[in-house]
Amino acid sequence: MATEGQALQLVALLENELIRRRGKIDLYNDYYRGKHPLKFASPEFAKFHGARYKDFSDNWAQVVADSPVERLTVTGFLADGETEADKDLWRVWQVNGLDADSQLGFLGAVTAARCFVLVWGDPDDPDMPVVTFEDASQSVVVYEPGSRRNRRAALKRWQDGNRDFATLYLKDEVWKFSRPLQQQDKSPQMADVDEELRRWRPREMADEPNPQPNPMGVVPMVELPNKPMLVEDPISDIGGVVAMQDAINLVWAQLFTASDAASFPQRVVMGAERPTIPKMNSAGEIIGKQPVDLDKFMVDRVAWITGKDARIDSWPAANLAMYTGILEVAVGHLAAQTRTPQHYLIGKMANLAEGALLAAETGLVKRCDEKILWYGQGLREVARLIALAKGETAKAEALRSGRVLWADTESRSHAQMADALLKLKQLGFPFEWLALRYGLTPTEVAEVAAMREREMEMDPVAEITRTLTAGAPGPGDDQADEDEPAEDEEPEAGA
Repeated sequence: MATEGQALQLVALLENELIRRRGKIDLYNDYYRGKHPLKFASPEFAKFHGARYKDFSDNWAQVVADSPVERLTVTGFLADGETEADKDLWRVWQVNGLDADSQLGFLGAVTAARCFVLVWGDPDDPDMPVVTFEDASQSVVVYEPGSRRNRRAALKRWQDGNRDFATLYLKDEVWKFSRPLQQQDKSPQMADVDEELRRWRPREMADEPNPQPNPMGVVPMVELPNKPMLVEDPISDIGGVVAMQDAINLVWAQLFTASDAASFPQRVVMGAERPTIPKMNSAGEIIGKQPVDLDKFMVDRVAWITGKDARIDSWPAANLAMYTGILEVAVGHLAAQTRTPQHYLIGKMANLAEGALLAAETGLVKRCDEKILWYGQGLREVARLIALAKGETAKAEALRSGRVLWADTESRSHAQMADALLKLKQLGFPFEWLALRYGLTPTEVAEVAAMREREMEMDPVAEITRTLTAGAPGPGDDQADEDEPAEDEEPEAGA
C-alpha cells in the first residue's frame, strides 16, 4: 500500500514523462491533420510568400497513417487450449464499441507512436467491464526496472471544465487526484499562492473510497507500441514523413509562385520613358502630367509607346514541368521509405495484372503484420484483464497465452479468394477454418455453420449423403442385408 506522499511523487514522475512526450505527439497530430509550417524556404522567400502559403499543405502524412489502419481489424480472441473463439469476450468487445474505437486507437498508435487500453470493472454490471482506448497525450505507463512488460503504475491525466484530473493505477490500489487549472498572467505576489493551488489533492468522492482497492491485482492499463525499440521510445509512422512532407510543400509553393509570375511569356519595353497622361484641375485646365497606372495596361492589354529608340523584347514562359518531376520523385521516396504502395499516393493506374498489384502491396502487408504482432501482444493482455475484471482467474490464465484473431491484411478479389479456398477445401481443410480465412468473424462463422446445417436438413439428398458419410445405414440398407446370404449358408447353385 502506497502512502499519499508516495502516490503524489509517482504522479509527478509520470506527469513529467507525459509532458516530455507531448511535444512530438502534438507535432505528429498536426501533420496528420494537414497543419504544416513552410520549412526549408530561404529567408527572402519566407518573408514574401510564407504567409501566402501558411494554410496550404499537400497532405501525404494522412495517407501514410491511414493505409495500415484500414487493414487492421480484430475479429476475436482465442484462449489457449480452445478451438473456438471466446463468445463472452467478444460480447464485451462489442458492447464497449471497440469495433470502432479500436480503429481510433490504432490510428493514435500509428500517429503518436503508442496508444493505451484501460480495463476496469463496472460495479453495476460485474459481467461487463468497461474497456476504453486512451490517447498517448493523456496516458502513460511505467514499468518495473529492467522489464518491458511488468507494469509498475499507470497515469491518466485530463482536463474537464476548470480543473485538471489525474488517476493513478497501481497493482493493489487506485488513487484519484484533482487540481485547479493553472492561471496565466499571475502577479508576483500571487505566484506562491498559485503554486499552492496547483498541487494535486485527493478527490473528494462520497460514493467510493480514495484510494480504492484494485481487485484485479495488476495495473489495468496496457500500452500498444507502434514500432518499439529495445531502449528508445517507439517510432511514429508520421515521424519519418515530416521532412519529406516539408520538402513537398516547399516545391508546391515555389511552383505556385513561378506559375503566377513566369508561366506566360514576359515582355519588356526598353528605350522609352514611362507613359504619362495630362493632369487637369476642376476647370479642365492642364496643370501637369502624371504617370499612367500600369495596372490598367495589364487589364486593357493596350499601351501607346513613343520614342524612336523604343523597342519591345520578351523571354519565354518558365518550364514548370521540372517542379512536377521533383514532386513525383519526392512522393516516390516517401512511398519507398514508409512502405506505402505507390498507387495509394500517385493516383495513376496502369494496366497491371492482379499479381503485380499484390506484389506492389507486399511492403504494406508486411508493415501491417508487424503492427499485428505488437498490437496483438498488448490486446492479449487486455483480454486477460477483462477476464480478471470479471473474476474469471482460470480463463485469464488461458488468455494470457492465447491469441488475437485478425482479418486478413492482404487485399484479394472475391474470385481469387474463392479459387484459393476451393483448392484448400479439396486438400481437406474444414469449413469453419475456410470461413475464417474468407474474412468472417467467429460469430459470423457460427451463424453460417448453423445456416448450413438447416439447409442440409431441408435437403433430403444432402441428408442421405451426410448419413452415408457418417457410416449409418441409409434407405435400402436393410433390404440389401436381407438379400445377402448368411455366413453359414451356402449360396444357391447358379447364384
